[in-house]
Amino acid sequence: MTDSTRTVADLLVECLEAEGCRYVFSVPGEETMDILEALARSEGRIRHVTTRHEQGAAFMADVHGRLTGRAAVAMGTLGPGATNLLTGIADAFLDRAPLVAITGQAGSDKLHKEAHQVVDVVEMFRPVTKWNTRVERPAVLPEVVRKAFRVATLEKPGPTHVELPENVAAAPVEDEALAPIRPGRTYFPEPTEEAIAHAARLINESQRPLVLAGNGVLRRRASGALRALARGLHLPVAETFMGKGVMDDRSHLSLMAVGLQARDHVLTGFDRADLVISVGYDLVEYAPARWNPDGSKRIVHIDTQPAEVDVAYQPEVELVGDIDGSLDRLLGAALPGGVGGHDASERHRSRETLVHADLRTELLRDLAEGMANDAYPITPQRAIHELRRALGPADIVISDVGAHKVWVARLYQAYEPDTVIISNGFAAMGIALPGAIAAKRVHPERKVVALCGDGGFLMNSQELETAKRLGVAITVVVWRDEGYGLIDWKQRNEFGRPYAVEFGNPDLVAYARSFGIAGFRPETAADLYPTLMRALELDGPSVVDVPIDYTENLRLTEHLGALSGLA
Repeated sequence: MTDSTRTVADLLVECLEAEGCRYVFSVPGEETMDILEALARSEGRIRHVTTRHEQGAAFMADVHGRLTGRAAVAMGTLGPGATNLLTGIADAFLDRAPLVAITGQAGSDKLHKEAHQVVDVVEMFRPVTKWNTRVERPAVLPEVVRKAFRVATLEKPGPTHVELPENVAAAPVEDEALAPIRPGRTYFPEPTEEAIAHAARLINESQRPLVLAGNGVLRRRASGALRALARGLHLPVAETFMGKGVMDDRSHLSLMAVGLQARDHVLTGFDRADLVISVGYDLVEYAPARWNPDGSKRIVHIDTQPAEVDVAYQPEVELVGDIDGSLDRLLGAALPGGVGGHDASERHRSRETLVHADLRTELLRDLAEGMANDAYPITPQRAIHELRRALGPADIVISDVGAHKVWVARLYQAYEPDTVIISNGFAAMGIALPGAIAAKRVHPERKVVALCGDGGFLMNSQELETAKRLGVAITVVVWRDEGYGLIDWKQRNEFGRPYAVEFGNPDLVAYARSFGIAGFRPETAADLYPTLMRALELDGPSVVDVPIDYTENLRLTEHLGALSGLA
């Protein structure tokens, strides 16, 4: 093959460029070498990021998609490279993040028989992708790539997958007319006037409405419209874990996040509510049986897609279409009648809405108590308070999965959309560190923190080398308790004792420094804030090892049990 020969791999890169793809995250492999060579010849229009594990590559593409709404590529070679991608792809599938996975494969002359490293990746990926295929003929590649990106970004977004056998990737493209398909623009429909009027009437007739806001509001950039609806009608808003940032948590209308599996504070608000207005809510975020156990709640469903069938989630009316436009029109239609015959100013003066005020007061009390607690190891409440204090309104926290996730969702106050990223659909441990690298690439002007437990941190800690190599200034905060804290918590609640959840750790400060990265450990609770500030001010990555006292988990469980009596 001469340098001037155009290959299918070159055509693939041309198609990625036409889609506006900015990043390919991958671990290089033999069966993807032609694609890598084509990327190298493309003059850097697409940035290739070499990761240390394919799972890290998938998580980076996942978080890039969440923050931008555009699909990046996670690429792996055949066999183990492809299977290593699978967890991150499944996370994007249930967390509704656009992502395009590309995997290499052995030559097509080997796929009919047993061959080294060959497994049926297309069938393996099918349950966790919106669409996937193998490219067997060069001529179909532009259509395949266009469909992969289109399907990945259409509501509800998620991953797609393209497999490219190595002999197809290396084949010359002899058809000069074979070129990328340029994407167009898709416009969302609008609900009918009848549907808007029906939803407005339900609000006008209700006495204690409550909004449940989910990840779809963030995805569709509709936070401004939701905040306007809440202010205009004086409606309290509870968010799912993945909806944090939809409301400014400093607002008295914010009940912050619902989603603890115990009887948490916000559930008492659902108990009282006579109408639930669900906006961008996805059942994978938080099962409706937890907040509507008998299926009796009147529900208005506002989303880009019709409601999923669930016995505990049976909306009386569905506003299907553009969330932003639906909310604007609903506010205009509901304003004249107000809520229960009272407009927002009346409801504010009478504190009518704040029948839920005790719920928010309980949260703020927990946070205030934590601020003054000097215990060491540090309590989760104090750790959350100091992290919030150290970060600006637009700075980003990527939460890993574990006991700390519950505390982030419950007490960390989000002020702006897309500033708290929590995996709570698939809820995959190990997402925070690679996710923070991607977030910093998207928003280099913001501070980015990966908040991990010591369990999740060591699942993808090899990506510290990636962060160091790229020079990204992220801070990895590790809450260390020498065990799988969330499972310990659940075992104690369920069986009265933990089992098989303890482990040891390396010296995390020395571990960070072995990568050439700054490592810190606060020696007292009072030292945590200045330690965080030192780490956040660095030009490169850093690790902060925070000894944490998870006995607060059991106190939280007891407290939530007492709170359930508030209903």
